[in-house]
Amino acid sequence: MSAVTLEPSDLDEAIADAEDALSVLFSRVRLVYKEAAAQIHPDLSPVGYKVLSSVVRLGETNASALADALETDKAVVSRQVRMLEDAAFLTSRADERDGRARVLSATPAAIELVRSARATQQARLRELLSTRPEHEVRVFADVLRLIAQ
Repeated sequence: MSAVTLEPSDLDEAIADAEDALSVLFSRVRLVYKEAAAQIHPDLSPVGYKVLSSVVRLGETNASALADALETDKAVVSRQVRMLEDAAFLTSRADERDGRARVLSATPAAIELVRSARATQQARLRELLSTRPEHEVRVFADVLRLIAQ
C-alpha cells in the first residue's frame, strides 16, 4: 500500500499565511507595548503598561479581575499593581462589599499618559488603514474579534 500525499488546499495555504502574519503581528504588538510603557515611564514594563491601560479602560477594578482579563497570574498582576501604586499611577481603596479586596483606580496623570500613548498607537493604525475602505476596516476588526475568542 502506498502513502497518499495530500496537496494543501488553497484554504490551508491561506490559513498558514494568516498564521505567519499573526506571528509577525504579535511580535509587533510586543514592541508597541514596550514603546508605550517607555512613553509613560522609563522603568515601566510592557506588562505594567497592560495592567495600567486595562485599569484606565475599565475605570475601577481589582487585581483578581485584572488577572482574569489579562489571562495572567495573580502574583504578576499584584507585583505590577504595587509598582504602579509606588509610581503614583494607581490608587487603591478597600472594597465596600469585600474588605479583603482592593479597588484599583488610575490617577488623573496616569489616565492622561495612557491616553497619549494610545493616541500614538491609533495614529499609526489610522495611517496604515486610512487607505482601505471603511467596510474592509470593519471586516478586519470583525476577524480580529473572531480570532480573539
